[in-house]
Amino acid sequence: MADSPRARKLADAIQQIVATMLDTRIKDPRLGFVTVTDVRVTGDLQHATVFYTVLGDDEERASSAAALASAKGLIRSEVGKRTGVRLTPTLEFVPDALPETAAHLEDALRRAAADDAALAAKRQGAAYAGDADPYRAPAEDTDAAEDADAGDDPQQR
Repeated sequence: MADSPRARKLADAIQQIVATMLDTRIKDPRLGFVTVTDVRVTGDLQHATVFYTVLGDDEERASSAAALASAKGLIRSEVGKRTGVRLTPTLEFVPDALPETAAHLEDALRRAAADDAALAAKRQGAAYAGDADPYRAPAEDTDAAEDADAGDDPQQR
């Protein structure tokens, strides 16, 4: 189902507000290098899901998740002030699986390229099992070829 234009506008505004808040106002030392990748708002504008990524290892991801959970109220109040909607949507912070998915796809592509290179190396000295051209060539009809050369005019013979 497609987002309504109003929900998409609110999602874009929330993304900007949350990114600015994380950059300037939230001074939690547990907060690592967080990037807000996407925001999705329900059709009734009551709930917003904020997707984020954290640069670092699992420990930094866990500490950043804790910092975001503790700053959720402050961020939500700022979203309410800046957006001007009647009911401020609840915020849910969800770690984005995009980097892991991209790493998995890159690994699969790397394995496929290695398999292709191994297959090309095996193919180097290989020859066909049968003839090089496995299709039969049509047998030439010698009488038809002579008739075609002679033409239709019987006086020319």
